[in-house]
Amino acid sequence: MAITDVDVFAHLTEADIESLAVELDTIRQDIEDSLGERDARYIRRTIAAQRGLEIAGRLMLAASAKRSAWWAGTVTLGVAKIIENMEIGHNVMHGQWDWMNDPEIHSSTWEWDMNGVSKHWRFTHNFMHHKYTNILGMDDDIGYGVIRVTRDQKWKPFNLYGNLLFNTLLAIGFEWGVGLQHLELGKIFKGRDNRDATLVRMREFGVKAAAQLFKDYVAFPAITSLSPRATFRSTATANAIANVIRNVWANAIIFCGHFPDGAEKFTKTDMVGESKGQWYLRQMLGSANIDGGPVMDFMSGNLSYQIEHHLYPDLPSNRLAEISVRVRQLCEKYDLPYTSGPFLVQYGKSWRTIAKLSLPDRFLRDTADDAPETRSERMFAELEPGYAGVDPQTGRKRGLKTAISAVREWRRSRSA
Repeated sequence: MAITDVDVFAHLTEADIESLAVELDTIRQDIEDSLGERDARYIRRTIAAQRGLEIAGRLMLAASAKRSAWWAGTVTLGVAKIIENMEIGHNVMHGQWDWMNDPEIHSSTWEWDMNGVSKHWRFTHNFMHHKYTNILGMDDDIGYGVIRVTRDQKWKPFNLYGNLLFNTLLAIGFEWGVGLQHLELGKIFKGRDNRDATLVRMREFGVKAAAQLFKDYVAFPAITSLSPRATFRSTATANAIANVIRNVWANAIIFCGHFPDGAEKFTKTDMVGESKGQWYLRQMLGSANIDGGPVMDFMSGNLSYQIEHHLYPDLPSNRLAEISVRVRQLCEKYDLPYTSGPFLVQYGKSWRTIAKLSLPDRFLRDTADDAPETRSERMFAELEPGYAGVDPQTGRKRGLKTAISAVREWRRSRSA
Protein backbone atom coordinates (compact mmCIF):
# COMPACT_ATOMS: atom_id res chain seq x y z
CA MET A 1 0.00 0.00 0.00
CA ALA A 2 1.03 3.62 -0.34
CA ILE A 3 2.78 5.53 2.44
CA THR A 4 0.40 6.75 5.14
CA ASP A 5 2.99 8.18 7.54
CA VAL A 6 5.98 9.81 5.87
CA ASP A 7 7.79 10.37 9.20
CA VAL A 8 7.72 6.68 10.08
CA PHE A 9 8.59 5.64 6.54
CA ALA A 10 11.57 8.00 6.37
CA HIS A 11 12.87 6.92 9.79
CA LEU A 12 13.40 10.55 10.74
CA THR A 13 12.44 12.32 13.94
CA GLU A 14 10.43 15.55 14.02
CA ALA A 15 13.66 17.38 14.82
CA ASP A 16 15.37 15.77 11.82
CA ILE A 17 12.57 16.81 9.47
CA GLU A 18 12.56 20.36 10.83
CA SER A 19 16.33 20.56 10.41
CA LEU A 20 16.05 19.20 6.85
CA ALA A 21 13.53 21.96 6.03
CA VAL A 22 15.87 24.63 7.37
CA GLU A 23 18.74 23.35 5.23
CA LEU A 24 16.56 23.14 2.11
CA ASP A 25 15.27 26.67 2.77
CA THR A 26 18.88 27.82 2.96
CA ILE A 27 19.57 26.39 -0.48
CA ARG A 28 16.56 28.26 -1.87
CA GLN A 29 17.67 31.53 -0.31
CA ASP A 30 21.21 31.13 -1.62
CA ILE A 31 19.94 30.63 -5.18
CA GLU A 32 17.44 33.49 -5.00
CA ASP A 33 20.13 35.83 -3.69
CA SER A 34 22.46 34.94 -6.56
CA LEU A 35 19.98 35.31 -9.46
CA GLY A 36 21.09 37.92 -11.94
CA GLU A 37 22.16 38.82 -15.43
CA ARG A 38 23.79 35.44 -16.09
CA ASP A 39 20.44 33.70 -15.59
CA ALA A 40 18.47 36.29 -17.60
CA ARG A 41 20.95 35.94 -20.43
CA TYR A 42 20.50 32.16 -20.37
CA ILE A 43 16.72 32.18 -20.89
CA ARG A 44 16.84 34.95 -23.51
CA ARG A 45 19.48 33.08 -25.50
CA THR A 46 17.52 29.84 -25.16
CA ILE A 47 14.38 31.49 -26.55
CA ALA A 48 16.33 33.06 -29.41
CA ALA A 49 18.04 29.75 -30.25
CA GLN A 50 14.74 27.87 -30.18
CA ARG A 51 13.08 30.34 -32.52
CA GLY A 52 16.07 30.20 -34.85
CA LEU A 53 15.89 26.41 -34.85
CA GLU A 54 12.19 26.48 -35.70
CA ILE A 55 12.76 28.90 -38.58
CA ALA A 56 15.58 26.71 -39.88
CA GLY A 57 13.32 23.64 -39.75
CA ARG A 58 10.55 25.39 -41.65
CA LEU A 59 12.97 26.70 -44.28
CA MET A 60 14.29 23.17 -44.80
CA LEU A 61 10.74 21.93 -45.27
CA ALA A 62 10.18 24.64 -47.88
CA ALA A 63 13.10 23.19 -49.85
CA SER A 64 12.43 19.54 -49.11
CA ALA A 65 12.07 17.98 -52.54
CA LYS A 66 14.61 15.37 -51.41
CA ARG A 67 13.56 12.94 -48.69
CA SER A 68 16.76 13.63 -46.73
CA ALA A 69 15.98 17.36 -46.64
CA TRP A 70 12.40 16.62 -45.57
CA TRP A 71 13.56 14.45 -42.68
CA ALA A 72 16.16 17.04 -41.67
CA GLY A 73 13.47 19.72 -41.53
CA THR A 74 11.04 17.46 -39.69
CA VAL A 75 13.54 16.42 -37.00
CA THR A 76 14.80 20.01 -36.62
CA LEU A 77 11.22 21.18 -36.11
CA GLY A 78 10.62 18.37 -33.61
CA VAL A 79 13.68 19.40 -31.60
CA ALA A 80 12.53 23.03 -31.65
CA LYS A 81 9.13 21.98 -30.32
CA ILE A 82 10.78 19.93 -27.55
CA ILE A 83 12.86 22.91 -26.41
CA GLU A 84 9.85 25.24 -26.52
CA ASN A 85 7.79 22.80 -24.51
CA MET A 86 10.36 21.54 -21.99
CA GLU A 87 13.04 24.14 -21.30
CA ILE A 88 10.99 27.22 -22.12
CA GLY A 89 7.20 26.78 -21.81
CA HIS A 90 7.10 24.42 -18.83
CA ASN A 91 9.65 26.43 -16.87
CA VAL A 92 8.40 29.90 -17.76
CA MET A 93 4.86 28.94 -16.70
CA HIS A 94 6.23 27.70 -13.38
CA GLY A 95 7.22 31.30 -12.69
CA GLN A 96 10.94 30.51 -12.80
CA TRP A 97 11.67 33.76 -14.65
CA ASP A 98 9.04 36.04 -13.11
CA TRP A 99 11.76 37.73 -11.03
CA MET A 100 13.00 39.36 -14.26
CA ASN A 101 9.73 41.34 -14.57
CA ASP A 102 9.87 40.81 -18.32
CA PRO A 103 6.28 40.76 -19.65
CA GLU A 104 7.26 38.45 -22.51
CA ILE A 105 8.92 35.84 -20.26
CA HIS A 106 6.32 35.72 -17.52
CA SER A 107 4.18 32.86 -16.19
CA SER A 108 0.98 34.91 -16.58
CA THR A 109 1.50 35.75 -20.27
CA TRP A 110 3.32 32.82 -21.89
CA GLU A 111 1.22 30.64 -24.22
CA TRP A 112 3.02 27.52 -25.35
CA ASP A 113 2.99 25.63 -28.65
CA MET A 114 0.62 22.87 -27.50
CA ASN A 115 -3.11 22.17 -27.59
CA GLY A 116 -3.47 22.70 -23.85
CA VAL A 117 -4.39 26.16 -22.58
CA SER A 118 -1.56 27.60 -20.48
CA LYS A 119 -3.79 28.81 -17.64
CA HIS A 120 -5.44 25.38 -17.46
CA TRP A 121 -2.05 23.71 -17.17
CA ARG A 122 -0.91 26.15 -14.50
CA PHE A 123 -3.77 24.90 -12.30
CA THR A 124 -3.60 21.15 -12.98
CA HIS A 125 0.22 21.05 -12.88
CA ASN A 126 1.57 23.95 -10.83
CA PHE A 127 -1.09 23.73 -8.15
CA MET A 128 -2.68 20.26 -8.09
CA HIS A 129 0.35 18.17 -9.06
CA HIS A 130 3.11 20.06 -7.27
CA LYS A 131 1.14 20.67 -4.09
CA TYR A 132 -0.33 17.16 -3.88
CA THR A 133 2.53 15.27 -5.53
CA ASN A 134 1.81 11.52 -5.76
CA ILE A 135 -1.08 11.66 -3.28
CA LEU A 136 -3.69 9.15 -4.36
CA GLY A 137 -7.04 10.78 -4.99
CA MET A 138 -5.49 14.27 -5.13
CA ASP A 139 -2.85 14.15 -7.88
CA ASP A 140 -4.42 13.26 -11.24
CA ASP A 141 -0.95 12.69 -12.70
CA ILE A 142 -0.95 9.28 -10.97
CA GLY A 143 -2.02 7.25 -13.96
CA TYR A 144 -3.86 10.17 -15.57
CA GLY A 145 -7.18 8.52 -14.71
CA VAL A 146 -6.69 5.55 -17.06
CA ILE A 147 -3.36 3.83 -16.32
CA ARG A 148 -2.81 1.71 -13.20
CA VAL A 149 0.61 2.58 -11.74
CA THR A 150 0.18 1.45 -8.12
CA ARG A 151 -1.62 -1.40 -6.36
CA ASP A 152 -3.62 1.16 -4.43
CA GLN A 153 -5.56 1.68 -7.66
CA LYS A 154 -8.17 -1.08 -7.87
CA TRP A 155 -7.51 -3.50 -10.71
CA LYS A 156 -10.17 -3.59 -13.42
CA PRO A 157 -10.43 -5.94 -16.42
CA PHE A 158 -9.87 -2.87 -18.59
CA ASN A 159 -6.29 -2.65 -17.26
CA LEU A 160 -5.42 -5.99 -18.85
CA TYR A 161 -5.23 -4.37 -22.26
CA GLY A 162 -5.80 -0.71 -21.42
CA ASN A 163 -2.64 -0.12 -19.40
CA LEU A 164 -0.21 -0.62 -22.27
CA LEU A 165 -2.60 0.59 -24.97
CA PHE A 166 -3.47 3.87 -23.28
CA ASN A 167 0.12 4.51 -22.25
CA THR A 168 1.12 4.19 -25.91
CA LEU A 169 -1.72 6.47 -27.05
CA LEU A 170 -0.90 8.94 -24.29
CA ALA A 171 2.72 9.09 -25.41
CA ILE A 172 1.82 9.70 -29.05
CA GLY A 173 -0.87 12.27 -28.30
CA PHE A 174 0.52 13.69 -25.08
CA GLU A 175 -0.42 17.29 -25.90
CA TRP A 176 -4.05 16.19 -26.13
CA GLY A 177 -3.82 14.48 -22.76
CA VAL A 178 -2.39 17.67 -21.26
CA GLY A 179 -5.13 19.73 -22.87
CA LEU A 180 -8.00 17.49 -21.81
CA GLN A 181 -6.80 16.93 -18.24
CA HIS A 182 -8.22 20.19 -16.91
CA LEU A 183 -11.65 19.41 -18.36
CA GLU A 184 -12.00 16.56 -15.81
CA LEU A 185 -13.82 14.25 -18.20
CA GLY A 186 -14.43 11.69 -15.45
CA LYS A 187 -16.52 14.17 -13.47
CA ILE A 188 -18.38 15.22 -16.64
CA PHE A 189 -19.35 11.63 -17.47
CA LYS A 190 -20.53 11.06 -13.88
CA GLY A 191 -22.46 14.33 -13.79
CA ARG A 192 -20.41 15.64 -10.85
CA ASP A 193 -19.04 18.74 -12.55
CA ASN A 194 -20.06 22.37 -12.41
CA ARG A 195 -21.65 22.55 -15.85
CA ASP A 196 -21.20 26.32 -16.32
CA ALA A 197 -17.51 26.14 -15.40
CA THR A 198 -17.10 23.08 -17.64
CA LEU A 199 -18.55 24.94 -20.62
CA VAL A 200 -16.12 27.81 -20.08
CA ARG A 201 -13.14 25.43 -19.90
CA MET A 202 -14.33 23.50 -22.97
CA ARG A 203 -14.71 26.71 -24.96
CA GLU A 204 -11.21 27.87 -23.96
CA PHE A 205 -9.72 24.50 -24.85
CA GLY A 206 -11.61 24.40 -28.14
CA VAL A 207 -10.32 27.82 -29.18
CA LYS A 208 -6.70 26.93 -28.34
CA ALA A 209 -6.81 23.49 -29.97
CA ALA A 210 -8.45 24.89 -33.12
CA ALA A 211 -5.74 27.55 -33.37
CA GLN A 212 -3.02 24.91 -33.05
CA LEU A 213 -4.63 22.66 -35.66
CA PHE A 214 -5.02 25.58 -38.05
CA LYS A 215 -1.40 26.68 -37.57
CA ASP A 216 0.13 23.22 -38.01
CA TYR A 217 -2.15 21.71 -40.63
CA VAL A 218 -3.47 24.66 -42.66
CA ALA A 219 -1.45 27.88 -42.34
CA PHE A 220 2.14 26.59 -42.41
CA PRO A 221 1.46 23.90 -45.05
CA ALA A 222 -0.23 26.54 -47.23
CA ILE A 223 2.70 28.93 -46.90
CA THR A 224 5.27 26.20 -47.55
CA SER A 225 3.36 24.94 -50.59
CA LEU A 226 4.12 28.23 -52.34
CA SER A 227 7.64 26.88 -52.76
CA PRO A 228 8.15 24.77 -55.91
CA ARG A 229 10.19 22.32 -53.82
CA ALA A 230 7.46 21.50 -51.27
CA THR A 231 3.80 20.52 -51.09
CA PHE A 232 0.95 21.18 -48.70
CA ARG A 233 0.80 17.50 -47.78
CA SER A 234 4.54 17.13 -47.16
CA THR A 235 4.55 20.01 -44.66
CA ALA A 236 1.35 18.88 -42.90
CA THR A 237 2.87 15.41 -42.50
CA ALA A 238 6.14 16.89 -41.22
CA ASN A 239 4.26 18.98 -38.65
CA ALA A 240 2.34 15.91 -37.46
CA ILE A 241 5.55 13.89 -37.03
CA ALA A 242 7.31 16.80 -35.30
CA ASN A 243 4.41 16.99 -32.82
CA VAL A 244 4.64 13.25 -32.17
CA ILE A 245 8.41 13.55 -31.60
CA ARG A 246 7.75 16.29 -29.02
CA ASN A 247 4.86 14.37 -27.43
CA VAL A 248 6.72 11.07 -27.03
CA TRP A 249 9.82 12.78 -25.61
CA ALA A 250 7.87 14.94 -23.13
CA ASN A 251 5.87 11.91 -22.00
CA ALA A 252 9.02 9.84 -21.54
CA ILE A 253 10.78 12.51 -19.47
CA ILE A 254 7.77 13.00 -17.22
CA PHE A 255 7.28 9.27 -16.70
CA CYS A 256 10.99 8.88 -15.86
CA GLY A 257 10.52 11.47 -13.12
CA HIS A 258 7.44 9.95 -11.52
CA PHE A 259 7.01 6.22 -12.17
CA PRO A 260 10.33 4.32 -11.98
CA ASP A 261 11.25 2.22 -8.95
CA GLY A 262 11.73 4.36 -5.87
CA ALA A 263 9.23 7.10 -6.77
CA GLU A 264 6.84 6.62 -3.84
CA LYS A 265 3.07 7.14 -3.61
CA PHE A 266 1.17 8.59 -0.63
CA THR A 267 -2.32 8.58 0.85
CA LYS A 268 -4.54 11.53 1.75
CA THR A 269 -3.95 10.89 5.47
CA ASP A 270 -0.26 11.63 4.99
CA MET A 271 -0.91 15.28 4.14
CA VAL A 272 -3.12 16.02 7.16
CA GLY A 273 -1.30 18.70 9.14
CA GLU A 274 1.69 18.39 6.81
CA SER A 275 4.59 20.61 7.85
CA LYS A 276 6.96 22.29 5.41
CA GLY A 277 9.61 19.71 6.19
CA GLN A 278 7.19 16.86 5.52
CA TRP A 279 6.20 18.46 2.23
CA TYR A 280 9.86 18.68 1.26
CA LEU A 281 10.34 15.06 2.26
CA ARG A 282 7.35 13.92 0.19
CA GLN A 283 8.75 15.69 -2.87
CA MET A 284 12.13 14.02 -2.41
CA LEU A 285 10.66 10.56 -1.95
CA GLY A 286 8.08 10.88 -4.72
CA SER A 287 10.41 11.93 -7.54
CA ALA A 288 13.25 10.41 -9.55
CA ASN A 289 16.13 11.85 -11.58
CA ILE A 290 17.79 10.90 -14.86
CA ASP A 291 21.55 10.49 -15.05
CA GLY A 292 22.77 12.31 -18.15
CA GLY A 293 24.99 15.02 -19.45
CA PRO A 294 24.35 18.64 -20.46
CA VAL A 295 22.44 17.66 -23.62
CA MET A 296 20.02 15.46 -21.69
CA ASP A 297 19.60 18.17 -19.06
CA PHE A 298 18.78 20.81 -21.67
CA MET A 299 16.49 18.67 -23.82
CA SER A 300 14.57 17.50 -20.76
CA GLY A 301 13.99 21.06 -19.62
CA ASN A 302 16.33 20.13 -16.76
CA LEU A 303 13.66 17.71 -15.54
CA SER A 304 16.51 15.24 -15.41
CA TYR A 305 16.70 16.91 -11.96
CA GLN A 306 13.09 16.07 -11.15
CA ILE A 307 13.80 15.80 -7.40
CA GLU A 308 15.24 19.30 -7.30
CA HIS A 309 12.48 20.62 -9.53
CA HIS A 310 9.85 19.27 -7.14
CA LEU A 311 11.62 20.83 -4.20
CA TYR A 312 11.94 24.20 -5.94
CA PRO A 313 9.50 24.32 -8.90
CA ASP A 314 9.83 28.10 -9.28
CA LEU A 315 13.64 28.32 -9.28
CA PRO A 316 15.28 28.69 -12.73
CA SER A 317 15.98 25.39 -14.45
CA ASN A 318 19.58 26.31 -15.29
CA ARG A 319 20.40 26.28 -11.55
CA LEU A 320 19.08 22.79 -10.78
CA ALA A 321 22.38 21.06 -11.55
CA GLU A 322 24.23 22.97 -8.84
CA ILE A 323 21.29 22.54 -6.46
CA SER A 324 21.43 18.77 -7.01
CA VAL A 325 24.95 18.59 -5.54
CA ARG A 326 23.71 20.03 -2.25
CA VAL A 327 20.53 17.94 -2.21
CA ARG A 328 22.59 14.77 -2.68
CA GLN A 329 24.71 15.80 0.30
CA LEU A 330 21.58 16.26 2.41
CA CYS A 331 20.30 12.83 1.37
CA GLU A 332 23.60 11.36 2.49
CA LYS A 333 23.48 13.28 5.77
CA TYR A 334 19.93 12.14 6.60
CA ASP A 335 20.40 8.67 5.10
CA LEU A 336 17.69 9.17 2.48
CA PRO A 337 17.61 7.52 -0.97
CA TYR A 338 18.40 9.70 -3.96
CA THR A 339 16.56 7.94 -6.77
CA SER A 340 18.36 8.36 -10.08
CA GLY A 341 19.37 6.31 -13.10
CA PRO A 342 20.10 6.34 -16.86
CA PHE A 343 17.25 7.43 -19.13
CA LEU A 344 16.61 4.04 -20.73
CA VAL A 345 16.70 2.30 -17.35
CA GLN A 346 14.26 4.73 -15.74
CA TYR A 347 11.92 4.68 -18.73
CA GLY A 348 12.11 0.90 -18.95
CA LYS A 349 11.18 0.59 -15.27
CA SER A 350 8.16 2.83 -15.85
CA TRP A 351 6.94 0.62 -18.70
CA ARG A 352 7.65 -2.49 -16.65
CA THR A 353 5.47 -1.19 -13.82
CA ILE A 354 2.66 -0.32 -16.21
CA ALA A 355 2.85 -3.76 -17.85
CA LYS A 356 3.04 -5.58 -14.51
CA LEU A 357 0.10 -3.73 -12.99
CA SER A 358 -2.09 -4.56 -15.94
CA LEU A 359 -2.44 -7.91 -14.15
CA PRO A 360 -4.55 -8.63 -11.03
CA ASP A 361 -2.64 -8.54 -7.73
CA ARG A 362 -2.83 -12.31 -7.32
CA PHE A 363 -0.40 -12.71 -10.21
CA LEU A 364 2.16 -10.31 -8.71
CA ARG A 365 5.06 -11.63 -6.68
CA ASP A 366 5.97 -8.70 -4.43
CA THR A 367 3.91 -7.66 -1.44
CA ALA A 368 1.71 -4.58 -1.56
CA ASP A 369 3.97 -2.91 1.02
CA ASP A 370 7.32 -3.68 -0.56
CA ALA A 371 7.10 -3.63 -4.35
CA PRO A 372 9.41 -1.68 -6.66
CA GLU A 373 6.58 0.67 -7.64
CA THR A 374 4.87 1.05 -4.24
CA ARG A 375 6.16 0.79 -0.70
CA SER A 376 4.83 1.71 2.72
CA GLU A 377 6.03 2.04 6.30
CA ARG A 378 4.68 -1.47 6.95
CA MET A 379 7.60 -2.99 5.07
CA PHE A 380 9.70 -2.21 8.17
CA ALA A 381 7.52 -4.16 10.63
CA GLU A 382 10.29 -6.69 11.31
CA LEU A 383 12.82 -4.04 12.34
CA GLU A 384 13.26 -3.58 16.07
CA PRO A 385 11.59 -0.57 17.75
CA GLY A 386 13.78 2.50 17.81
CA TYR A 387 15.74 1.41 14.73
CA ALA A 388 16.02 5.00 13.56
CA GLY A 389 18.73 7.08 15.12
CA VAL A 390 22.47 6.60 15.26
CA ASP A 391 24.07 3.24 14.53
CA PRO A 392 25.99 2.35 17.74
CA GLN A 393 28.68 0.55 15.72
CA THR A 394 29.39 3.08 12.99
CA GLY A 395 28.14 6.29 14.59
CA ARG A 396 26.28 7.11 11.38
CA LYS A 397 22.63 8.11 11.21
CA ARG A 398 20.25 5.29 10.34
CA GLY A 399 17.42 6.49 8.13
CA LEU A 400 15.35 5.21 5.24
CA LYS A 401 18.24 4.17 3.00
CA THR A 402 19.77 1.96 5.67
CA ALA A 403 16.36 0.63 6.73
CA ILE A 404 15.56 -0.53 3.20
CA SER A 405 18.93 -2.29 2.97
CA ALA A 406 18.37 -3.93 6.38
CA VAL A 407 14.95 -5.29 5.38
CA ARG A 408 16.24 -6.68 2.11
CA GLU A 409 19.25 -8.27 3.81
CA TRP A 410 17.00 -9.80 6.48
CA ARG A 411 14.70 -11.27 3.83
CA ARG A 412 17.60 -12.61 1.80
CA SER A 413 19.05 -14.35 4.84
CA ARG A 414 15.64 -15.76 5.75
CA SER A 415 15.11 -17.25 2.27
CA ALA A 416 18.67 -18.61 2.01
